[in-house]
Amino acid sequence: MTRTPRGKLLLVLVLAVVLAVAGAGWGVSARLRSPADEAAARKPPKPSLVTVAVERRELVSTVVVSGTLEYGSPYAVSLAGVVGGGETTQRATRAPRRGTIAEGAVVMEVNGRPVFAFSGKVPMHRSLVPGVRGADVRQLQKALRGIGHRAPVTGVFDQATIAAVSRFYAKRGYEAQQPTLELRRQRDDLRRAVQVAQEVLATERKALDQGLDVLPLKVRLANARRDLREARRALESARAQDHTTEDEAKVEAAESAVRAAEEKLLAAERELAQAVATPTPAPSPSAPIGPPADTRLPELRVANARADLAAARSALERVLQEAGIARDKRLTELGKSVRLAREAVVTAEQTLRQARQLSPVKLKVANAQRDLAAARALLAEYSRTYGTTIPPGEIVFLPKLPARLHKATVKAGEPVDKPIATVTGSTFVISGSVDAGEAERLKTGLNATIETEAGKTVPGTVTSLGGRDAKGAVPVVITPASMKGLRKLAGAPVTVRVTIGATGKEVLVVPAAAVVTAADGKARVRVETAPDQTREVEVRTGLAADGAVEVTGDLRPGDQVVINSA
Repeated sequence: MTRTPRGKLLLVLVLAVVLAVAGAGWGVSARLRSPADEAAARKPPKPSLVTVAVERRELVSTVVVSGTLEYGSPYAVSLAGVVGGGETTQRATRAPRRGTIAEGAVVMEVNGRPVFAFSGKVPMHRSLVPGVRGADVRQLQKALRGIGHRAPVTGVFDQATIAAVSRFYAKRGYEAQQPTLELRRQRDDLRRAVQVAQEVLATERKALDQGLDVLPLKVRLANARRDLREARRALESARAQDHTTEDEAKVEAAESAVRAAEEKLLAAERELAQAVATPTPAPSPSAPIGPPADTRLPELRVANARADLAAARSALERVLQEAGIARDKRLTELGKSVRLAREAVVTAEQTLRQARQLSPVKLKVANAQRDLAAARALLAEYSRTYGTTIPPGEIVFLPKLPARLHKATVKAGEPVDKPIATVTGSTFVISGSVDAGEAERLKTGLNATIETEAGKTVPGTVTSLGGRDAKGAVPVVITPASMKGLRKLAGAPVTVRVTIGATGKEVLVVPAAAVVTAADGKARVRVETAPDQTREVEVRTGLAADGAVEVTGDLRPGDQVVINSA
């Protein structure tokens, strides 16, 4: 029998209803379970042990530091003052360039003048002018000697140091800073001020010397000095002579009288002797010799001659005595004249001095003298620092050279009114941080392994630990043992594993979770001996690292230790 389309559709609908009812019934029957079935379904599975095998391997304890590979010790560099001798706007004519900075290198140019880099811990803070001294001068001298320019290390910016600086500048193609036009003009002004003060003083002194108010006193002083000279000459002449001319004549006359008396006495004595020797002649030859001759007259003459000689000698003694008394009196009078003349000179000088002190011209001379002294002092002080100098901005002292200019912060043509560049050390470091707990396990000098993102490893050393920051982290600096292959990775993140302990050989290692400390304080592990059966083994623990711990005891590699009871 052939079915119509309507019939076919009805049959399909009936079958669909039947299937739907059957499915619903099956679903309801599946959800309907007895209480026993429900309890069986909710019963926990049978307990089992979680175990891990005992290993024999070397155990290394590390602290992981995440950081960035960068050049170490960055700091900003600024100029200490002007470059060159002028106070004009400081403008960069050659900007700093990235690269290595060596001892004595030109960092940049300002207004066409160089800025040199030298090693030194004392910053540049002033102009180095002739005569200044200090630690900055000493470290400059050491730096110059280090690059072959002989300079005495005295700490004084003396002529020998200036000569070394001039040679250094010339070798770099520059001229050391000489006095500017303004400084030369100032020195000339000071020199002219000294000359003017000298001229004023000479004029005032001339006016004082020619002043009418003291002219009579000057004449009186001149006369007193002349009288003193004459009195001294007269006294010296009198001392040189024994007698005056008049006394000398008297002495000569007295001496002549003595000589005449002596001659007269001698003649009388001869006459007497002759008279005594010649008897009275006889009247005839045959007559006998007559009586002795009469000698009374010769004797009288001898007596008179002797009296005259005594008188002459007495007169000579009186003349000599009177001449000596007269000489002493004359010397006394002349000495008194000298004293009086000296007193007159002193009085005249004092009178003239007082008159000059009271004179208005004297005040002008004193003022002129003070002005001259002040002008000379200013010129001397200015001259001490005049000459070749080093302006404060022409040198930057860096703590260590060679260094690396990391970034220039000023461009050519820009004013130099801010830090000129950032300088770093010439070696790489890794800067990172760890929490305070990890930092207590670290110390400088520990070995480390640096891992780059590309998998390259480089040995290193912990070189610095900082103080805890506001977030409780402690900065850590690690220095690579070698820079080979790291230059292209500057600024890249790296991972550092710092070794804080190692067994140095293979030891038995179990998970830290497997070790349990009992009430007696001894450490133990549970070793699985059969399914769901264990035994306790007493162990001694050693180094712990990465969740594992070194143990010694009755264990063998491969033993299964329980880390958790299920």
